[in-house]
Amino acid sequence: MPRILLAEDDDSLRNFLSRALERAGYDVRACADGEEAAGCLDEDWDLLLTDIVMPGMDGIEVARHAAARHPGLRIMFITGFAAVALSAGDRAPAGAKVLSKPIHLREIVTEVDRMMAAA
Repeated sequence: MPRILLAEDDDSLRNFLSRALERAGYDVRACADGEEAAGCLDEDWDLLLTDIVMPGMDGIEVARHAAARHPGLRIMFITGFAAVALSAGDRAPAGAKVLSKPIHLREIVTEVDRMMAAA
């Protein structure tokens, strides 16, 4: 079962995303912030799905740490800040995908499925 590390500071969205991805057949570890997600990077993951703007360690920083430890790790960002989404490409690891909120859960699952299939 493909494993997803999810970092999202909004409790409701984190729970919705986690349940939707689990129903789609993924093993999801949901983290409330970047520090918690960074603490899980010693494990093997197929995808990092992270909000960009979070208190403390942001999603870009988590992604950089993850990419350094796991070359080839798929990375997907979600953000509600358009300007952040536009600038994320300059700072994010190569190949990362950026989705802007609001986004339907079904669309996120579809995008995750596409990324996982593109291996």
